[in-house]
Amino acid sequence: TYDVCEVHPGPNLNMIVGANGTGKSSIVCAICLGLAGKPSFIGRADKVGLFVKQGCLKGVVEIELSKTPDNIIITREIQVVNNTSAWFINRKPTTLKIVEEQIAALNIQVDNLCQFLPQDKVGEFAKLTKIELLEATEKSIGPPEMYQFHCELKNFREKERELEVNIHIIETESSDCEENLCKEKTNSLEKMRQRIERFKQDVERYHERKRHLDLIEMLERKRPWVEYENVRQQHEEVKQSRDQAKEELKNLKDMQSPVTKKIQETEENYKNLDMKIKDKAAEIKEISQKCKQKQDALEMKDKQIEEIHQAFRMKKDEEMDRQRKIHNTHKMIEDWKNELSTMAVCENLQPQTDAVNNELKTLQEERANVDSDISDLTAEKMNQERERKRIIDRLGQLNNIMNIKEENLKGRFRDTHSALMWLRSNKDKFKKKVCEPMMLEINMKDNRHAKYVENHISANDMRAFVFESQEDMEIFLMRDHQKLRVNAVCAPAESCAESLPSRPIEELHRYGFFSYLRELFDAPHPVMSYLCSQYRVHDVPVGTEKTRNMIERVIQETKLRQIYTAEEKYIVKVSVYTNLTLSTNTSLRAAQFLTSSVDTDERKQLENQQQDINNTLKSLDMRLTSLFERQKHLEHRDNELRQQKKELFERGNRRRQLESKIDVKYDSLRQLEQDAINLEKESQQANAKIKEINTQKARLVTELMHLIKDCVSLNILKADLVLESTTVAAEKNRLESEYKEASVQLKAAEQHFRELDDRKRVLTENCKELLKKARQVCKLSPEQHLPKEFQTAFQALPSTLEEIDAFLNEEKTRASCFTGLNASVVEEYNKQTQEIQQLTEFLEEKKNELDKYKQNISQVKERWLNPLKKLIEQINEKFSNFFSSMQCVGEVDLHVENEEEYDKYGIRIRVKFHSSTELHELTPYHQSGGEKSVS
Repeated sequence: TYDVCEVHPGPNLNMIVGANGTGKSSIVCAICLGLAGKPSFIGRADKVGLFVKQGCLKGVVEIELSKTPDNIIITREIQVVNNTSAWFINRKPTTLKIVEEQIAALNIQVDNLCQFLPQDKVGEFAKLTKIELLEATEKSIGPPEMYQFHCELKNFREKERELEVNIHIIETESSDCEENLCKEKTNSLEKMRQRIERFKQDVERYHERKRHLDLIEMLERKRPWVEYENVRQQHEEVKQSRDQAKEELKNLKDMQSPVTKKIQETEENYKNLDMKIKDKAAEIKEISQKCKQKQDALEMKDKQIEEIHQAFRMKKDEEMDRQRKIHNTHKMIEDWKNELSTMAVCENLQPQTDAVNNELKTLQEERANVDSDISDLTAEKMNQERERKRIIDRLGQLNNIMNIKEENLKGRFRDTHSALMWLRSNKDKFKKKVCEPMMLEINMKDNRHAKYVENHISANDMRAFVFESQEDMEIFLMRDHQKLRVNAVCAPAESCAESLPSRPIEELHRYGFFSYLRELFDAPHPVMSYLCSQYRVHDVPVGTEKTRNMIERVIQETKLRQIYTAEEKYIVKVSVYTNLTLSTNTSLRAAQFLTSSVDTDERKQLENQQQDINNTLKSLDMRLTSLFERQKHLEHRDNELRQQKKELFERGNRRRQLESKIDVKYDSLRQLEQDAINLEKESQQANAKIKEINTQKARLVTELMHLIKDCVSLNILKADLVLESTTVAAEKNRLESEYKEASVQLKAAEQHFRELDDRKRVLTENCKELLKKARQVCKLSPEQHLPKEFQTAFQALPSTLEEIDAFLNEEKTRASCFTGLNASVVEEYNKQTQEIQQLTEFLEEKKNELDKYKQNISQVKERWLNPLKKLIEQINEKFSNFFSSMQCVGEVDLHVENEEEYDKYGIRIRVKFHSSTELHELTPYHQSGGEKSVS
């Protein structure tokens, strides 16, 4: 509001009056910010830079305050850019802290709503509690010591509460707290004096118990020494027995030595005999091997003789076979000569042969033509089958798209899908064509345009079945009483599928329109007729972003009622009252149903091509069947002609063949006569070979007899050695048996010696451990002897373990009778005596402190409460007068719940604005905004 403004307040009440926006609040804000106030105290903005006039980079507030002996001038420069401030006192730079100290010294509190109440903070004043209102009043208009006394009283009360918690006293009256503490301490002192009397008896019992424990300790010190002595005596006895067993063991070993030597000699003799037996067995084995070799050689000679006999028999069989072949050859030559003499003179077969050859040539040319035709037709059939496979694969892809659309329908509208399955199974029940749900029948020419169609047609119609007759639709809706929720529509009786738009699309090209909705998709005739009738898809244009950019012009010039741009749908209406054009636009939803579309033209074309190919393949199969039958007939005729040609050829060559065969047989006959075998000579040679082999056999038999005799002699010698070895083995077994009996006795002696030796070693270790334990119990070093005082004390005690244990149990029993006593009894007795002394002094001190404490509270309370009551009475008097002048009632009083709860004191404001109501306390909720502001 201001570039520069200077205000000079006068004494008493100052008022700034002006219309809204004339800058009244600017002066109030300047006073708050110039006196080190924060923006939050005003409640308008959170940054100090926002209070500077718009368009300026800096603002200055300068305030002069009355103070003796000299006034002070406080200056604040506010920078808008970084929300910082520079402070000056009497035009000299200073800090915010020093400024706050100067303002506090003058008791200026811009953060106290009782002293500074901005317009935007009136509501917060009404929210102040009674306690907060009292503290704000004390700070703003009370003397400085008033708030200080209030704080001291609250601290006194807090200390009083802490004292109550520490001594666990249930409070009856706040003023009796210190007295209760002293009384508690007095009772405690009396109880401690009674307890110490009981401690005297416990101390005497403790000393009696200690005497028993000392005797137990001495018995426990002697006991390990007695244990040590007992084990030492056992050790000496075992040592003597061990030495005696060692001597007996030495005697047994000396007695067994000669027997051991004799056993060794017998063992050596037995081993020598065994070696000789093994040598004889080796010689016998060697001779037996030689005998076997001789026997094998004799068998080989027998085989050679048999082979010679076999070879001679084969020669005889070969000669007999040669004689038989000569006889057969003579017979064959004779037969062929007879056939040759009876054969007529060779006839002329050439004309017949030429006729057959000409027919064969003609037949082969026809076969070649048929094979060529079959090859061409087969290639054409393969091409047609490849094309049919391509079409079937493409139709499969299109059917897959339909399956996807059906799955989409099933997932979104299960009842509609169930009805579709029923329809496909019951098409015979309908007279006219029934179209499946539109989302299956509509096929987009370009999937990018699916969003226009889906936003134009309702979701209910997208899943609706389309019927050409009302009667068919009623049959469908009955549907064997199936309880399915489906939609069905009936196409108009008069077809609308070819309806013309209101104007050609070419007239709309200049507005960015490229097509009507109908041209973006294909659909069966009933579906298209219904959509043209119901949705006028033939007259709704689709535009581009260009259309969107000039939409107002399009609406005004074209008078179209529905328009599609690239991403929006516009509906235009004309008000019947004002004749004004109103348009609404909505963003297009993404397509859900029609993004997977099938090109019906392509599908129909592929199905027609498939039918044509099937017809072509059928025709090709018929032609191939005819050609294969012709090929088979020609092949059969070819075989007949070749057989005729062969027979003519054989008839012409038969005489030459017979003459040739006779010559060959004569040559074979001469060869057989040359290969004759002399059987007599062969027999003589075989006998000579057999005689030579028999001579060799006789030599082998003589050698075999000598080897058998040597083998028998060796077996006799081996038997003698075995008998001698048996005798030595029996002697060896007898000696070993005697040695074994002596060894058992020796082992028993060795075992007895080891046991005694082990026992001696264990007792030695026990002696060492017991001696070490006894020294430890008496707290002696390894080299230190038992002191005289222990020896003297031990003499007065029992000398056996049984007596010591009995005496020890008796003393432990006596000591256990003194239960619940320990060394702390004496300590507790001394401690209790000292505490009695300290408690007596404490009670005296607390009594003095309590009297002084009561006096201080009374003085502070009187110095605080009396001025406060006077102050509130003055406020109440003026407050009541002001309200009376407005024909209202108002009171201000000091609210006290408990006189000793100084932190609960507060100022209560009560007002009445209507004569029909009672006085009500001022709260944030009961009064209206104006009533709170007035209060």
